[in-house]
Amino acid sequence: MKFISICYISFMFLFFTSVLLFYLSLLLLNFDYSYFIEWEVITLGSLNIVMTLILDWMSLMFMSFVLLISSLVIYYSKDYMAEDNNINRFIILVLMFVCSMMLLIISPNLISILLGWDGLGLVSYCLVIYFQNVKSYNAGMLTALSNRLGDVAFLLAIAWMLNYGSWNYIYYLDMMNNDLEMLIIGGLIMLAAMTKSAQIPFSSWLPAAMAAPTPVSALVHSSTLVTAGVYLLIRFSNLLLLLPIMKCLLLISGLTMFMSGLGANYEFDLKKIIALSTLSQLGLMMSILSFGFMKLAFFHLLTHALFKALLFMCAGAIIHNMINNQDIRFMGCLSNLMPMTVMCMSVANLALCGMPFLAGFYSKDLILETIYFNNFNMLVFLLFIISTALTVMYSFRLIYYSLTGMNNVFSYHPMNDNSWVMLKSMVSLLIMAVIGGSLLMWLIFPSPEMICLPLKLKFLTLEVCILGGLLGYLISFVKLYFLNKALIYFKMSWFLGSMWFMPMLSTMGMIFYPLKLGYYLIKNLDQGWSEYFGGQNFYKNAIMGSSIIEQMQNNYLKIYLLLMFVWFLMFFLILLIMS
Repeated sequence: MKFISICYISFMFLFFTSVLLFYLSLLLLNFDYSYFIEWEVITLGSLNIVMTLILDWMSLMFMSFVLLISSLVIYYSKDYMAEDNNINRFIILVLMFVCSMMLLIISPNLISILLGWDGLGLVSYCLVIYFQNVKSYNAGMLTALSNRLGDVAFLLAIAWMLNYGSWNYIYYLDMMNNDLEMLIIGGLIMLAAMTKSAQIPFSSWLPAAMAAPTPVSALVHSSTLVTAGVYLLIRFSNLLLLLPIMKCLLLISGLTMFMSGLGANYEFDLKKIIALSTLSQLGLMMSILSFGFMKLAFFHLLTHALFKALLFMCAGAIIHNMINNQDIRFMGCLSNLMPMTVMCMSVANLALCGMPFLAGFYSKDLILETIYFNNFNMLVFLLFIISTALTVMYSFRLIYYSLTGMNNVFSYHPMNDNSWVMLKSMVSLLIMAVIGGSLLMWLIFPSPEMICLPLKLKFLTLEVCILGGLLGYLISFVKLYFLNKALIYFKMSWFLGSMWFMPMLSTMGMIFYPLKLGYYLIKNLDQGWSEYFGGQNFYKNAIMGSSIIEQMQNNYLKIYLLLMFVWFLMFFLILLIMS
């Protein structure tokens, strides 16, 4: 009963803290207040070490959502990880993860943000390698090293902030009017956020991190690790909007949306499909940020957290029932076997697609209509439209393959919805995924947005979604799958299904030439000339010298006579020189 107690206590504490923070965020939103709290940690002479915290409606609301989802994930883990002997360690790791995120959210200071930022990276490594097999070790290393690139950029930004005499960036955002300073700090922060939020070319770690337990995936992909980059850019948005490189961010995030949507349509791993959908939504948040709509990005961040956590929880319940098998080709007709889980998963999937009056609709539809309303070129327009269609396409493909469709191998394995602990967590999030969008819309945008578009543009999103659903139904047929794997299309499907070769480029592509250079250096230097003139040569000379000394120590009479002759010769030579 020990592990039940730690799960239950953590759940209760996090849940009630979440409710309290949500109430406080409503108060601050209503009165438009922001609180700065300064805690003087230590004073040594003229040196003051001060910890600064910012409490405004945005940080408190985000914290309340993170705590709500993490409380339900911990409650869900009570059953999902019940057979794990080290569940206490797992829960403590999750709590450390949540604490790192809390520190990142409420910090207006780059140093304290770095503590939370690095805490997320280190604890995520521990959670990804939790199952301790070769696949999870490789995934954990890829995750940690990809995030370290962003940490380097963050450290450089901290060094540059010394020009202002303080690391409290929030005080100086309006003062950074020098073009060079804006470009350097903004560029470094953008690079750090792109690695954490897995934008191209740092995208390969996100699907690889699926080696972690499913409750961790639900937490990471909804409200913690991957959203940290988006949240950081929201905080720096006043500075970033003045930069010309925001157009580069728009292109990169649009390509990330497009690439992940294509990759998900070729994927058969249930968790990787959902991970690629997270990547697509992160691209959407980044792209709306690059247009300058900070509140819209934050709104989608919160609504996405609700239905994405639900989607992962449902996937975890299905994987649990299928004896840890994640291939959607083995599923089929799960709606008859696990009706409650399938209902929750269908609602989460529809919310992801932007089905009217679910959580995702309020943010996605508003984002797309706002983008139609702005100035951009045809490439950006096509990227948004096609990415929206691809989102609906892989969601419906997933529904046809696993939830409905034909009975496949594991459909004859006895499955049911008996886990009440998991169901309670999923139903709680289901309620939030249904009402959360409209609730947040009323709170964040109290006055309705007036977006006047032509009739064709107004219905374009709906038409694209219907088209995507039809295409998702078509590509769920086995005949098309085998045609796609035929030799005439094999190279194309390999390219599109492997995220444009990004996992290969991020692993062997990065390490191949350094390893080859190392091999030649070892062969030509360590085992070549340096060995001939270095270690082996010293060894040979030492052997010769020791053999001579050994002969001298053998008390031969001729050696003593020879030494005496040499001594006399040297003596006479010295006398001759002196005379």
